Amino acid sequence: MTDILLTIIIIAALALLWIALYDTNRFVLRSHVVTDPRIRRKCRAVLLTDLHNKCYGKENERLLAAIRNQNPDFVLIAGDVLTANKKAPLKPALELLERLAGEYPVYYGNGNHEQRLRDYPRYFGKMARQYRNALKRIGIEPLSNRHAALPEFGLVIYGAEIDMEYYKRFRTRKMPPEYLPRILGQASPDAYTVLLAHNPDYFPQYAAWGADLTLSGHVHGGVARVPLWGKGVLAPSWHVFPKYDGGVFMEKNAVMVLSRGLGSHTIPVRIFNPGELWVIDFMPEN
Repeated sequence: MTDILLTIIIIAALALLWIALYDTNRFVLRSHVVTDPRIRRKCRAVLLTDLHNKCYGKENERLLAAIRNQNPDFVLIAGDVLTANKKAPLKPALELLERLAGEYPVYYGNGNHEQRLRDYPRYFGKMARQYRNALKRIGIEPLSNRHAALPEFGLVIYGAEIDMEYYKRFRTRKMPPEYLPRILGQASPDAYTVLLAHNPDYFPQYAAWGADLTLSGHVHGGVARVPLWGKGVLAPSWHVFPKYDGGVFMEKNAVMVLSRGLGSHTIPVRIFNPGELWVIDFMPEN
């Protein structure tokens, strides 16, 4: 009986290892459609989050091919294209962004890893400045508590860069109602408002502020997902089975599309949890 049990454990471990290798190196397409009378004409975006320097094929050729196949009007980024690590190169992120910016308008909201580079120069040295200068050369200006209007589509895209205190582990810090209006201004009711907000834990606050569609990442799908149940296991905040782990969520009339991301960092595996490339279609109501 002991030998049989040991054999079962070894087979299960090997199967889990194969699944981890498989899911860590693939991504799937997800899609969502929004309709609203303020949207003036149909358009399509692809959403990228949490690459963390991950490359799918040489020079990210697999990811780029998937994006081109969707024929988007623009690219939306909800943060963490790179990894804040002194030993991690900037090159993979910049090469991908340069190729994207050469083909599409790119609207880039920072994640906590981009913020870390800037907020801790004593640790990261010149990395933030090098990255910022490279983005400027490419033609990308991150939406750091700024917005870009797309009047031809009836959209306004905001990038929320919340304080690093809101990323603390083991607890979710309360966000006062005046915080988002203070850092972002007030969303206009006359345009359909898209908010690039890396941390999904504050979706109710984003919705109350006026975000019609929030696009988030950060949680990596919970690293591993429980088969059949589909629930993510662990958030970066070390919360187990987080409420917001991936997918589409509603808060009254507001929607959040939470991508499970495309890469990994601290726990460098994905189990039953492949990367995700989201396609968002914006449609006039009629």
